[in-house]
Amino acid sequence: MIHVWPIRVYYEDTDLAGIVYYANYLRFIERARSEMVRAAGIDQTAMKVAGLVFAVRRVEADYLSPARYDDQIEVRTRLAALKGASFDMAQDVWRGETLLFRARVAIVVLSEQGRATRLPAELRARVASLAADMAP
Repeated sequence: MIHVWPIRVYYEDTDLAGIVYYANYLRFIERARSEMVRAAGIDQTAMKVAGLVFAVRRVEADYLSPARYDDQIEVRTRLAALKGASFDMAQDVWRGETLLFRARVAIVVLSEQGRATRLPAELRARVASLAADMAP
């Protein structure tokens, strides 16, 4: 299942050529992941109080076609893999039927000491629900 997050490209997102600056795609997909996690009922503030945080461990990205000023784009996010202390998200940025950007993001759960830690059962169930509950 896929979570869809719409975005309008603003002038501040572009470079002198009027295309989206490459690093801004990472901002776009971060926002979309945050919204997907929120939609699954995961409260990251409560997680932090409990001594756990999500952190990006790795990003693999392919820039396929440029987005431009004033484009309506969308980030499509899905859970790609769920492991003991981490999970992978597949994220694509589309403009209509054109795939612009593709990323695979590895997210790890860290303890207060900054060490990877297993997902607690309730958190694991909520992350797993990302695969089943998000509608296209």
